[in-house]
Amino acid sequence: MTSRKAEQSDATRAALIATACELFTERGYVATSTTDIVAGAGVTRGALYHHFPAKLDLFRAVFEQLEAEVTDHVARHALAGADPLEQLRVGSRAYLDVCLDPAIQRVVLVEGPSVLGWETWQEIEGRYGYGLVVAGVEAAMAARLIETQPVAALAHVLFGALTEAGMVVARAADPRAARTEMEQAVDRLLDGLRVLT
Repeated sequence: MTSRKAEQSDATRAALIATACELFTERGYVATSTTDIVAGAGVTRGALYHHFPAKLDLFRAVFEQLEAEVTDHVARHALAGADPLEQLRVGSRAYLDVCLDPAIQRVVLVEGPSVLGWETWQEIEGRYGYGLVVAGVEAAMAARLIETQPVAALAHVLFGALTEAGMVVARAADPRAARTEMEQAVDRLLDGLRVLT
């Protein structure tokens, strides 16, 4: 009986997150009402507040789920790189690709910083994408593909550049053209790090 209740609870939570993601992407945070979310998910208002005491809590859950999906996508694609520095390049391209997704554009890049607040947004971003960049930088240094230097400093610079590149793509009138330009800029940045042998 308990596991059935847990399954129902998980299904309700998943329905709320899926519906909210769709509505936040389509309308934005402010224009999305909890009434619309409840109706779209086919649950009661009580069920909504049981899982998410406030609309902001639901937005954060949607944001974190999208971050987890992006991180997984980037990590899987990065493994195709021939060496650790190439993995950083492939991972960066995979990240720029997901920045074409309307949910990533609106929820993560456009509205995330303002709805969650800059510090919370950065803390969440740091737990996901930043960790991948740190791992990539460490591996590239260990393989002597880039000069040994403070890992955190370089990872912050690269992560900041990628985040800004994603925001440019998300806000561009022509996201695909912006994505190509950002890829070229990131490629040049990474090429500049490679130790010449």
